[in-house]
Amino acid sequence: MKTLAKNRPRIVLTTALLLLLTSQPSAFALAPEAGNVTLTGNTMNQENSFRYKIEGRPDPFIPFISEKAATAKMEDVLPVEEHLTGMQLFEPGQLNLVAIIMTGDEEFAMAEDFTGKGYILRPGMLIGKRGIITDIETNQVVIEETAFTRAGKKLTSKVVMLLKKEGEE
Repeated sequence: MKTLAKNRPRIVLTTALLLLLTSQPSAFALAPEAGNVTLTGNTMNQENSFRYKIEGRPDPFIPFISEKAATAKMEDVLPVEEHLTGMQLFEPGQLNLVAIIMTGDEEFAMAEDFTGKGYILRPGMLIGKRGIITDIETNQVVIEETAFTRAGKKLTSKVVMLLKKEGEE
């Protein structure tokens, strides 16, 4: 009973509003006019009527969060955001290893791109977006690629560029 007494003003107001609306069913009407919605009523002047213009307004039913942002996973590898120069512009798969030269205290390799332009590779040199040349052996160049996920996990992988024998493709 306490609840009914507490909500009595609300019930009276709701009942009065329902009686008003049911006694005058045509008091308010929505009338579409050329892409606009006009609210008219018996007590309102046509000059003072409210008009909602649809053109040039954003769609209120499009979600604020895009699918791309919502589908980001913690296992995704973060993109490289630094400016790439030199051999960082080439991924190891874009180069062909053509020679390996080993002298007493120095070792380096020669690679060429698809146009035939040659490049010298040395240990410690950065190559590709995430790679560094770790070792040059008698028939291969070993590259270690390091990437980080959104969760901060470090992923490393090894890429090997093999020296092809003459006549091999």
